[in-house]
Amino acid sequence: MEERRKKALKDILNMISESEEIELTDVIIDADELTISFVPPQAPQMPGYFKLSLEPLTGAGKVEFLVEASPYGVRLLSIPTAPTPEKPKIVELIKVKFEFPTLPFTGKIAEVTIGATKSEGGTRSHTIKIGGSASMPFFLFAETPPNPMAASLDVFDMPAAPRPVKDVYGDAINDPAEWARVAVQKFGANLISFHLISTDPGIKDTPVSEAVKAVENVLQAVKVPLIIGGSGNPEKDTKLFTKLAEVTSGERVVFNSVTLDMDIEKTVKPIKEHGHDLIALAFIDINQAKDLCRKSMEAGLPKNRLILDPTTGALGYGIEYSFSIMERIRLSALLGEEVLQVPMCSASSNAWAAREARSKDPALGPRKIRGPLWEASTAIIALLAGTDLFMMLHPKAMHTVRMFAEALRKARKPLSEIRYENWVSSKF
Repeated sequence: MEERRKKALKDILNMISESEEIELTDVIIDADELTISFVPPQAPQMPGYFKLSLEPLTGAGKVEFLVEASPYGVRLLSIPTAPTPEKPKIVELIKVKFEFPTLPFTGKIAEVTIGATKSEGGTRSHTIKIGGSASMPFFLFAETPPNPMAASLDVFDMPAAPRPVKDVYGDAINDPAEWARVAVQKFGANLISFHLISTDPGIKDTPVSEAVKAVENVLQAVKVPLIIGGSGNPEKDTKLFTKLAEVTSGERVVFNSVTLDMDIEKTVKPIKEHGHDLIALAFIDINQAKDLCRKSMEAGLPKNRLILDPTTGALGYGIEYSFSIMERIRLSALLGEEVLQVPMCSASSNAWAAREARSKDPALGPRKIRGPLWEASTAIIALLAGTDLFMMLHPKAMHTVRMFAEALRKARKPLSEIRYENWVSSKF
């Protein structure tokens, strides 16, 4: 093939040398680049030279020819090429030692205890501790997390839940006490978040006295620690929390929640006096979170009894904003912002507000799996930002997040034995 190509080129050059004028018609040059250089003869009887450089479209190497043209004929001359230097072989990789980064953190998250046992003046079977960290989540090289994350299962004082959740609980969803019992005994919940949404004047406006009875029934039905949520109505929630703080005195309940549009001092006072904890709800705003925590502390509530909820947007519906704010809050706290040195919580059940979590569209996959996964994914994102407490709706979602957190919390081997520099040759 090479000889044929050279012969064809030589024939063309013979024709060129015998011609005074060259005209090309209907010629296709299949090359990426073609260069022709001509050095005219120095005297009539002396030869002239053509240099042709061709770069084929096929990606093959560059081809060069030097042609000598004289009255006596045409010669194809070879062009000497410099030898390609041999690349040095790598004998071994550069030896390096992995060093963990030095972190600038000086702050520490307060540790909050939820629930009180008989010896502590309550009736709960156990207590739950959250917070206490002095580093970002799962920085195992910096610290062993002092406390695992905690997750509650939601119970409502009226049968309000997506179909996949109703299918799991069955008729128990019509009775809050039974709903809580099933959540604990069947699904392994060690914390219940009981939401009194029917007390909202815009829903049922359930009287405070009836709400108190519902809480007492749940406390009798289960012995796990309790989170009590209001309806979100500022005036009604203040009245509700004041009475419930007195009725549940000694149980170290978590009240959910206080906001900036409430009378913070009036809301905090009974909660503090009866030894309870409080969730402060901000709305994806770090300055609002600082203001709310500061005012709650100024009202007398110490850091170890305050939990911050920065608001959790559902996966696909604002979770990226929530993650950003949660991460900023945790970093600010560790860098010395005292009013933010409290555990964070996430109402991960907000994930069910996403249309995709509960849609009947078969193209999205089975709803009974998709919904819990949507909720679990939302919670895991908050977990990675530093959240300590999760209020969740579907048992499968709760267990998924628990297992994920436990897997991240424990290293598979001592960190000193992990050869991080070997990632180059690792097989995945």
